[in-house]
Amino acid sequence: VQLQASGGGLVQAGGSLRLSCAASGRAFSEYVMGWFRQAPGEEREFVAAIMWSTSSTYYADSVKGRFTISRDNAENTVYQRMNSLKPEDTAVYYCAANRPRGYISNYHNYDYWGQGTQVTVSS
Repeated sequence: VQLQASGGGLVQAGGSLRLSCAASGRAFSEYVMGWFRQAPGEEREFVAAIMWSTSSTYYADSVKGRFTISRDNAENTVYQRMNSLKPEDTAVYYCAANRPRGYISNYHNYDYWGQGTQVTVSS
């Protein structure tokens, strides 16, 4: 399994970005795909997740209503649209994948990780 994250950058507060996670190496129909983020000195935290087969979505309270996770079957890609960005959203964002086990918001339950993409929101 390979995950390639992209789409990060520098944006002003209130702006938007779209992250992409291109997945390859196997069929992902039974997988959950997640986005996590990690700020300097902080623990990696859950942002959002989507069940590939059902498109059921899950969000951290801190991003609910601002971020939208989606997936494209044809492109084998998961997206995360981020609107109304705040300085506290600044972090390295990672995509992750695994067959669902335990809490999908727990990063320990994911075996496959992309390389991370930096998102910086200026005030």
